[in-house]
Amino acid sequence: MATEYKTQKGQDFDRAAFESLVKRKNFYWQSFEPHGAVKGLFDYGHPLATLEAEFLTIWRDHFVRKERMQELKCAMITPYNVFKASGHVEKFADFMCKDPKSGEILRTDHLIKDVLEARLKSDKEARGEKLEDSTEADAKKKKKKVKAGAVVATKLDDAVREKYEFLLATLDDYTGPDMGALIKEHDIRNPATGNEVEPPVPVNLMFATQIGATGKEPAFLRPETAQGQFLSFQHLVEYNDNKMPFASASVGYSFRNELSPRSGLLRVREFLMAEIEHYVDPESGKKHPKFKQVRDVKLPLLSRSIQSEGGSKPAFVSIGEAVDSKLVDNETLGYFLVRIALFMDRIGVDASKLRFRQHMQNEMAHYAADCWDCELLTSYGWIECVGCADRSAFDLTVHSEATGVPLHVREVLKEPLRIQEWDAQLDKKKAGPKFKKDAGKVQAALDRLDQDFREKLSLTLDKEGKVEIDVPDMETPKVELDKEIVKISKETRTVSTREYVPNVIEPSFGIGRILYSLMEHAYWTREDDVARSVMSFKPTVAPIKVLLVPLQKDVRLMPLVEEIEEKLDERHLSYDTDTSGVSIGKRYSRNDELGIPCGITVDYESLEDGTFTLRDRDSTKQVRAKLDDILDAIESMVKGKETFSDVQKRLPAYEGKEEKEEEVKAA
Repeated sequence: MATEYKTQKGQDFDRAAFESLVKRKNFYWQSFEPHGAVKGLFDYGHPLATLEAEFLTIWRDHFVRKERMQELKCAMITPYNVFKASGHVEKFADFMCKDPKSGEILRTDHLIKDVLEARLKSDKEARGEKLEDSTEADAKKKKKKVKAGAVVATKLDDAVREKYEFLLATLDDYTGPDMGALIKEHDIRNPATGNEVEPPVPVNLMFATQIGATGKEPAFLRPETAQGQFLSFQHLVEYNDNKMPFASASVGYSFRNELSPRSGLLRVREFLMAEIEHYVDPESGKKHPKFKQVRDVKLPLLSRSIQSEGGSKPAFVSIGEAVDSKLVDNETLGYFLVRIALFMDRIGVDASKLRFRQHMQNEMAHYAADCWDCELLTSYGWIECVGCADRSAFDLTVHSEATGVPLHVREVLKEPLRIQEWDAQLDKKKAGPKFKKDAGKVQAALDRLDQDFREKLSLTLDKEGKVEIDVPDMETPKVELDKEIVKISKETRTVSTREYVPNVIEPSFGIGRILYSLMEHAYWTREDDVARSVMSFKPTVAPIKVLLVPLQKDVRLMPLVEEIEEKLDERHLSYDTDTSGVSIGKRYSRNDELGIPCGITVDYESLEDGTFTLRDRDSTKQVRAKLDDILDAIESMVKGKETFSDVQKRLPAYEGKEEKEEEVKAA
């Protein structure tokens, strides 16, 4: 559990109580339970499935509609060649260590983190420093570690303690071999057995499958939605009338064969993603037309330099200052960081538990210009929930090279240009007999050469009478060309169009992780009774908007209940009706656990004057008014136009004797 982690009300977060609530209220559970639950696979019950649906509605409004994006639905089963070209076959891997005696597989970075954190916790106990309250889950973990001796409080030397804290802060910058050296240096073992582990090895995380019954067409379940978007680029740019910049978006399931699924919904094997690919002209400086609207917004930025010094506290910097200083590489990347932060606020994420962490150099792909993760603080620590990367032109380029299909933008110039450039052409009459069917591959290799290299080849050809080039697709990848078969010369031509491969800025959302973090951030307990839990979802995102309760189980109240149900349906407001015989206070309390923000009570005054009470979940305050006024207020809150405090200013407060007594009884 993360130190100093509190609920939104400042209470110590009790993960065992929280997990009891989500289980009792059927938010989610492990899949295939009757057959034995499978690690890393979860089913969502009605509350969480509906919360996800509300989340996606807001996400589409905030990004797809607001930013005029094209939404796609791409295939999940992906041919082998796609991920071969993208580099996933070779590089989409995590490092794992094996316990040779037990056979257990351990993800290397998690192993190091768990062991070092356990030693630091033991050190705090030995020093008599205050620790957060242990949860039931911590107790089980502690019991499991008895064999490794982790439960004995051991004081560390100050230098060792500082070293461990520094390693934890910079672990993301370590390669597989680096982590292997750490394991040896610090005698890191399997916490469950105390056994030494084997050196780290990379393991590909993609699920392999096949297309068709013959097994001759290997494929994978996609680990991300991005590649389908990249390969649809020519359709996208055509739909956009060849105008730049523009963006595509896709929401769909992805699959990763996690080595050690754990932490509930935070590390799973099947999960929903929402990814955006924003295409920009590399010569535009990656400026964004709306950046001036957000440049004064301050964000908590944990820079690479702060991390390299062992720090973990972000600095609040305006995005304008961050871009101007090149802390954030460009305007478009900075604009999306702000939009992500605004989205998180819109759905109810606790702003004090959000930061943007810049990737360390070893984390970034070689082609990436910059990359930041939006991380949310949970009881498991800081969790990456959104990645926002400048992927340069890598993806479109590699797929174009692999397929021969141009994935570029053709821009019509305002005025034609005369340009000089080096041209390399085979003599077709002589190349055909020599290379036969491979002549096209040789010419394609010449076409891929940049201008500087063509100029060097021209000088070599004049001096030596021959040159050598790489043609990867041929049996002999090195091909020698003499001056009789190839001509390299500087040509002048007039062009009226410019062709270029766009750069891509990619925000990528892990929806399950955000939903789990949101549930933790929304959870708290009543001060007068910790057994009374509340999920404070915003009305905009709450799975169920209204709780409808008659004061008593009395048939005289039911016609009014049915009338309200009809009117709620007419306004498309989701609701639950609780007509059980328990006290109204208990009914309120058990539905507070589902996060229902608004409660309408039908009582005997309703029969007399046609007024009803509207209860606020968080404050338990009530107002009383005619039904249409009550429904207008709910609708306004659900649309995010008003809060309950706003409603209180225009509708009369109410504290009925019966309701007050029932609330006290429930407590």
